[in-house]
Amino acid sequence: MEIKETILKYALQNAVKFNGKANPGTIIGKLLMEDESLKSKIKELSKDIQTTVKEVNKLSLEEQKEKLKKIAPEMLEKKKAEKKGLPELKNAIIGKVVTRIPPEPSKYNHIGHALSFLLNYLYAKKYNGKAVLRFEDTNPLASKQEYVDAMKKDVLEYLNINPDKIVYVSDDMPKFYELAEQLIKKGEAYVCFCERNKMRDLRHKGLPCDCRKNSPEKNLEEWKKMLNKEYKEGDCVLRLKIDLESDNHVMRDPVIFRLCYTEHYRQKNKYNVWPMYDFENAVEEEFCGVTHILRSAEFGKMRIELQDYIKDLFGFKRQEVIQYGRFNVVGAITQGREIRELISEKKVIGWDDPRLVTLRALKRRGIKPEMFYELALKVGLSKTPTNIDWSVISSINRKIVDASVNRYFFIENPEKIKIKNSPEKEIKIKLHPEQEERGTRDLRINENFYISKNDLKDLKQGKLYRLMHAFNFKKQKEGFVFDSEELENYRQHGEKIMHWLPKDEDLVDVEVLMPDAKIIKGVAEPSVKNIKIDEVVQFERFGFCKLDEIKENKLIFWYTHD
Repeated sequence: MEIKETILKYALQNAVKFNGKANPGTIIGKLLMEDESLKSKIKELSKDIQTTVKEVNKLSLEEQKEKLKKIAPEMLEKKKAEKKGLPELKNAIIGKVVTRIPPEPSKYNHIGHALSFLLNYLYAKKYNGKAVLRFEDTNPLASKQEYVDAMKKDVLEYLNINPDKIVYVSDDMPKFYELAEQLIKKGEAYVCFCERNKMRDLRHKGLPCDCRKNSPEKNLEEWKKMLNKEYKEGDCVLRLKIDLESDNHVMRDPVIFRLCYTEHYRQKNKYNVWPMYDFENAVEEEFCGVTHILRSAEFGKMRIELQDYIKDLFGFKRQEVIQYGRFNVVGAITQGREIRELISEKKVIGWDDPRLVTLRALKRRGIKPEMFYELALKVGLSKTPTNIDWSVISSINRKIVDASVNRYFFIENPEKIKIKNSPEKEIKIKLHPEQEERGTRDLRINENFYISKNDLKDLKQGKLYRLMHAFNFKKQKEGFVFDSEELENYRQHGEKIMHWLPKDEDLVDVEVLMPDAKIIKGVAEPSVKNIKIDEVVQFERFGFCKLDEIKENKLIFWYTHD
């Protein structure tokens, strides 16, 4: 096969793969993979590639497919999609699996949380089991009704997760107290009055404090004083008595209850002694009947040892624990504390700021729920950390929305031009290039048009250009003149195709909030008035956008992705 034919083959393949636009760099890489000796001819090849890509990109996507079918049909053959599914779980019995979705209601959830929730939810469904939504709300300082409500709206409603049961851990406080009392009576726990730094130092050295020597009777007496609010915050805690010389420092008499007098969003001032995470988590697995725990590996084996120890103290069942690599969202701020600071400093507009990857922000930008499900199946239970960047999110979402959204013209920074002798007529443009049943948008044209400022500055004397779906024109000394209507003429001689709007139409003012929170202003065709709030559309040659609000006859969109 001649080198020019090879270049054409790869250019067509690349264009078909990326919605009609070939990338010269990719083609060079393909050629060198096929024949390393071509490195010495790279300059010469680059010229041929640029010329070929230019010609290929003038063709419609259908024409590109047809041409590729003629010269290299094997490149059009679609590989059978691998059936996506979750790997099997150890000791999983159909109808018996119970998983849990355990958020702390202390922040708005982001994409990393969503993936974790979905893995637990999807596994429950895979085995016809149950998924329990468990609000771990035993930290009065952090837990708020606002975050519970956000969880219900952003996760349950947006992601279409339907748990079989919803549990508020703080409702189980009487059970926690009963269990704590059992441990105290058995000599397995004691009330410690050591100041925090002293306690930390002794644990580090593996040494006991004087409190450890107190009798169960004395500890029970002090415990009841804690419950009766006879001590201030920080005066004392309840600790497990395990092994101060353990290699796992987590096992060195950990704190399992503390005093906190902050009013609780749900329980108000009913309780003042609150369980620590490892204690509440270990016993809640039993209360909820959980069989399989799926969580991020960052949790660590040391904490698993402690939680298993607590379960063993009460004769509770141990669960199958499956740990997967952490989900890292590249370049995004995900820590709730940091986001709260940004909001308070007015550096972001809120939890739904377009620069964030909270579920609320992603929903407002137009990311579909199906994207999260597909991404969850893609990342699965990989043991290694998974880096998720915006290109992954947008790539999956683009495939979902591309086939279902209408197309419209939007002109950013519009500039007026007059094209002499252009035909005066009505143009019918498909709302979707491949779905005629969706109907058309109608634009009436004459000699006056708007094109974008960027397109205008690129126009050169004597070159042939095309207004998309309309006609061809040229730039001449005296201005712009109509050339022809035939698309084929442009394909043979044209330089650039551009979107446009007739100046004299009833155009609509549009603002688009971009991912960096900057606002782009422009005008759109009259038919955008039919777009509904929250509907995602594609502004041709600009990107996918979601209509957020209508303000004083102005349409405000949020940019979804390219």
